Amino acid sequence: MKRFRRWLVKNWGLKLLAVALALIVWLSLIPEERTFSEKTLTVPLETHNLPADLEIVERPPAAIDLTVRAPRRLIDQITPSNVFAKLNLTNATIAQAEHPLNDSMISLPAGATVVKVYPNKVRIKLEQTEEAVLEIVPELIGELQEGLRIDKIEVVPPSVAVKGPRNRTKTKDRVRTTPIDVSAFSQSSEVEADLILPHPELRLASSPSRVKVRIIISVIESPPDDRQPDES
Repeated sequence: MKRFRRWLVKNWGLKLLAVALALIVWLSLIPEERTFSEKTLTVPLETHNLPADLEIVERPPAAIDLTVRAPRRLIDQITPSNVFAKLNLTNATIAQAEHPLNDSMISLPAGATVVKVYPNKVRIKLEQTEEAVLEIVPELIGELQEGLRIDKIEVVPPSVAVKGPRNRTKTKDRVRTTPIDVSAFSQSSEVEADLILPHPELRLASSPSRVKVRIIISVIESPPDDRQPDES
């Protein structure tokens, strides 16, 4: 034992240097496929397969953080452009508020694995889809020329079907048209206008997104002159 100790401390600096050199040589000979690195990415979170009768009224975070592990030669090639996080909502219900996130939802390049997903769950609020028929109200701006008046306004069609979350499809709401400037009208006219829905969560249930607005204009007749002619 004493001899071993003497051998160990004798020229210890050279021995330490030799060990360090051996370690460096060993590391340099290891194939890059067997050396791994980790990195953290922020990637978009996508939702897929939402049931047709449900609406998202409270969305999850737009992005999540991932820690991934891959061979050193591949790690720099892993970026948010080729990593995808997809939350499958096929079995979602309005009773479920929290949805877990795990590595099975992450799509990575070959050779990479997920070490950590943050957060590990997200909150999503869902509501039942409902359809309603809402009246269309034209929005007129400007003033007619002097001596003219609007007798009647017709909208074709007069109403439109919309879809959306149950708490946003209320029949008392109205759909507006884009503004129609009547200041340049000198006679009855028909114009097309786009529709503006009362809530951003709503969407049209049918394909037409424009309506025809007929504006019936007439001339205001001047009252008769009742003054008597001067006989003098």
